[in-house]
Amino acid sequence: MRAGTERLPDLDTMDAIARAALETIPEELRGYVTNVVIRIADFADDQILDEMGIRDPYELLGLYHGVSLDQKSMFDPVPGVDMIFLYRRPIAAYAEMTGDDLLHVIRHVLIHEIGHHFGLSDDDMEMIEEQT
Repeated sequence: MRAGTERLPDLDTMDAIARAALETIPEELRGYVTNVVIRIADFADDQILDEMGIRDPYELLGLYHGVSLDQKSMFDPVPGVDMIFLYRRPIAAYAEMTGDDLLHVIRHVLIHEIGHHFGLSDDDMEMIEEQT
């Protein structure tokens, strides 16, 4: 049995934790993602993993899907709904491996995925995490 599967939260629990984690993100960041849908899935699908060159599905904890704000234009056709995917099994495995609680791990993933929505660098996102 792979790490993270012994205490795997169900989808509703994971969704509740994700909503609680989102509330802990600084308002100046959180306030701009009111239209972004958060989805919980066990793993990224094979097509996503292949496109990203990832062989082990446990390596991907989350994914922003959509057009980042720094790339959007009012002249573009209306795109689909922007989404942040949180991958339940990899997140649970990571939390178990590191000893971090799920709220902390999910918050970290959300900050990074929201950061991608804004086109922020990894350094910018780390600074946001350190400030809060």
